Amino acid sequence: MDFDWRVMRDNPGMVFDPSPYYSGLELIEGNEAFNRWRSGLPDLIARELAPDRHGNFPEWQDVLRDLPLLPTTCIDCNAAAVKAGAAYPPDPAENAKLEQRLRRFMPWRKGPFDMHGVFIDSEWRSDWKWDRLKDHIQPLRDRLVLDVGCGNGYHCWRMAGAGARAVLGIDPTALYVMQYLAVQHFIRSSGVFVLPLALESLPPNLRAFDTVFSMGVLYHRRSPLDHLLDLRGCLAPGGELVLETLVVDGGAGVTLMPRSRYARMRNVWFIPSCPTLEIWLQRCGFTDIRLVDVAATSIMEQRVTSWSGTASLRDFLDPLDSSRTVEGYPAPRRAIFLAISS
Repeated sequence: MDFDWRVMRDNPGMVFDPSPYYSGLELIEGNEAFNRWRSGLPDLIARELAPDRHGNFPEWQDVLRDLPLLPTTCIDCNAAAVKAGAAYPPDPAENAKLEQRLRRFMPWRKGPFDMHGVFIDSEWRSDWKWDRLKDHIQPLRDRLVLDVGCGNGYHCWRMAGAGARAVLGIDPTALYVMQYLAVQHFIRSSGVFVLPLALESLPPNLRAFDTVFSMGVLYHRRSPLDHLLDLRGCLAPGGELVLETLVVDGGAGVTLMPRSRYARMRNVWFIPSCPTLEIWLQRCGFTDIRLVDVAATSIMEQRVTSWSGTASLRDFLDPLDSSRTVEGYPAPRRAIFLAISS
């Protein structure tokens, strides 16, 4: 991504320019439908990142402007904490200033990151999820990858570290996109893009991506089958879906629909059993369906840190019975399915 951050630093009155988001996307080869969609991205991104749409935007812009221009000679996207730094130890005073600035993008949900000696200890140990799936998926080398609901892009950088030709992450939450920009300020990856978009912003039946990830999204959708169909529409024929979601115990047909909240989350709609989810995938046209992991979410994987906020999984479980949520539902368990688009 070719962008001189000194432009923002030296022009404090300038309106935020979203063009760095799509600079370089023209180099990514895709099919005709993908190329048409890509050509319309400048206007779409500018609309989504209009300063008047986000009350904190002026503050975020100031923080990005104030990030130091540190020489980055060491980048590691294969480490548990995605890292950018220099060969020599960071200056303590500069390190303290950098930490203060990065904290203004709190809460950090996904991570961890290590930016020039500042360790961003996110709420989620997102590296644990990556470790559970990385040895099961098809090799990412030279693949065009889409990460739906990517948050700040932590897993996008892990995908790039695994050799992906390019990774497009989409997430409509502006704060997460700003976190991505802060990390990108140091990593300067030419092949990782986090766009402020929802899945609905992609045209139907794009059929462009070699691998599509949907992790922690399905249970937030009012129509999970439509979500699966949309994911299949993004995949090139023979492409692989990596689906990670909440599940419950039970046989085929069993699905939990919370009355209101689940683990204090408002927007949880359907939590299927593994056999039910396999049926959903089959009905949506996927083949070669494999369940590769089921794991309970622990309070060590999702927890309160000084970078995350004041509540996390421990606060969402029954204090007398950690196998149940505070609402009385089964505590979170997550499954990883792989499937092929026909």
